[in-house]
Amino acid sequence: MSMTDLHRPLYMADVLANALNNGSDVPLLHQLDGPTLTAADMRDETSRFTQALASLGVTAGSRVSLIAPNRPECLHVTHALSMLAALYVPIHPLGGLADHLHVIRDADVQVLIYDAERFEPRAAEIAQEEPGIKLLAIGASELAEDIHSLAARFTPQKLVPPIVDGHDITRLGYSGGTTGKPKAIPSVQRIGEVTGIHMQAIWEWPEHPHILSCAPLTHAGGAMFMPALLRGGTFLILPRFDPLQVLQEIEARRINCIMLVPTMIYALLDHPQFDEFDLSSLESVFYGASSISPPRLKEAILRIGPVFAQFYGQAEAPMTLTYMRKADHDVNNMQRLASCGRPNPYVRLELMDADTNPVPDGEPGEICVQGPLVMDGYRDPELTAEAFRGGWLHTGDVAVRDPDGFLRIVDRTKDMIVSGGFNIYPREIEIIIAEHPAVAEVAVIGLPHEKWGEAVKAVVVLKPGSSVGEDELIAPVAAAKGSYQAPKSVDFVEAIPQTPVGKPDKKVLRAQYAQMASA
Repeated sequence: MSMTDLHRPLYMADVLANALNNGSDVPLLHQLDGPTLTAADMRDETSRFTQALASLGVTAGSRVSLIAPNRPECLHVTHALSMLAALYVPIHPLGGLADHLHVIRDADVQVLIYDAERFEPRAAEIAQEEPGIKLLAIGASELAEDIHSLAARFTPQKLVPPIVDGHDITRLGYSGGTTGKPKAIPSVQRIGEVTGIHMQAIWEWPEHPHILSCAPLTHAGGAMFMPALLRGGTFLILPRFDPLQVLQEIEARRINCIMLVPTMIYALLDHPQFDEFDLSSLESVFYGASSISPPRLKEAILRIGPVFAQFYGQAEAPMTLTYMRKADHDVNNMQRLASCGRPNPYVRLELMDADTNPVPDGEPGEICVQGPLVMDGYRDPELTAEAFRGGWLHTGDVAVRDPDGFLRIVDRTKDMIVSGGFNIYPREIEIIIAEHPAVAEVAVIGLPHEKWGEAVKAVVVLKPGSSVGEDELIAPVAAAKGSYQAPKSVDFVEAIPQTPVGKPDKKVLRAQYAQMASA
C-alpha cells in the first residue's frame, strides 16, 4: 500500500464492501415471495453480478441503465456497478417511451438491464430506436440473456472496491422534468458518501431498523438499504406501493421504519380498511420529496402516532438539506406542520433575495446552499453557471424562516404566480384549502389571464364520499390572504397528475388547461 492510500476517503463502495465482506448469516433482505437473503448472500450475489457485468465489458465509466419494479436484483445491479465504478443511469419504471429514450440518448447508455416480465415490450421499443444498445434481462427473455444465467457461471469472491476520486461521477440522474425537458444531474462519489453520513447522523432511526421499502429501489428507495445493513436491521422489499399490502405487512412483520412520499401517506389514511390494522410497531416514518398537506399530516400523527420525520433536499443536493425531528411535529401548530424543519448543521444554508443577499426572518427568500453535499455541476455549463450564481447552489425553492429557525417552503420559484403585479405563492393557498376536511389533495396553478396576467386556479381531489362547494374553498383564502390571492375557480378531479417520483406535476396541469383553452 502506498502512502497515498493512508488518508484516502472511504466512499460508498468501500463501506458496502466492508459491510458485506464481514456480513453474517443473520436474515437481512426479505421478499414477499422468494428466499430471504443474509448479508453473506448479498455479498455473493453482488460478486456474481459484478463479474457478470465485467464479462460484458462494463468497466469504470460505462453507462448502464436499469428499469425494473422493486426486486432484489435492483440492489445487486446497483451494488455491482459501484464495485466497477460504472455510471448508473436510472430509468423510472413509470416513465413513458419518449422520456426513456431521452435519458438513454442524452446519457449515451451502453447497456440496458430490464425486468423481462414487466418491461420486455419497452426494451424491444428502445432497442428498435437505439439498435446499438446492449440488452440484459432479469428473468427469461426472448430478447436478451438472463443476468441470473450469466451470473451463475461465476464463483463468489471477496468484494474489492475500486479506487476512485471524490469528483468521479457515479450516477447520472435526471430531473422530473416539471419545468421542462428532464436534465442530467451528475452525482459524484463525494455526494454518495456525504449523504449516507448525514442520514446516519441526523435521521432518527430505530435501534434495529426493520424497514419496509415500497418506494422505487431504482431511485430514492435504494438509499434505505444501507441503514438496515449498517444498523443490524432488516429490509423488506414490496414490488410496488399498494396501500393494503403496506398496512398488512407493517402489522404482520412488526415493521418499525418506512419512507413515504406524501401521496402514499394520503392513500394509507384514505384506505377503507386503515383502522383494521395495528401499526403500533412504527417508530420512524420518514417523508419527503414533495410538500405535505399540514391538515393531513396532523391526521396522520393523530391516527398513527408521533413517529413522522421530514427530510428535504433535491437531486443537486440530496435528501439532507433540512430535517424536521419527530418531536418538532406540533399538531397544534399548523405553521410548524407546514415546515420542512431546520437546516442540517453539516451544510451552509441561507435564504437569499434575487441579488443573493440574505433576507430577514419572515421574508420569502430562495433556499441557497454550500458544502460537500452540493453537486459539482450540470453537464451544461450555462445551467451550472445559473445554478451557482454568487457562489451558492440556488435550489429554486422559496422559503420563509421563523424566529425558531424552522423553514417553511412557500413554493418553487418557477411555480410562483404573478397576478396584477403581485407575487402569489401557490403553496400558501394550497395549505389553506387543504384545511377543509373534505379535501384529500390540492394543487394551485396560474393560468393566463388577459387583465391580470395570471389567474389563480385550484384543482382539488376530494376524500371518498365527501363533497364541498367551490365557494367554501375560496372564501377562507380570501379571508386569510386577500381576494387577489383567492382562486378565481376550483375544479374537482379524480386525480392530480404526478411526476414519476410522486410530485404533483404542475407542468402537465398547466398544459392540460392550455389545451382546453385552445380547443
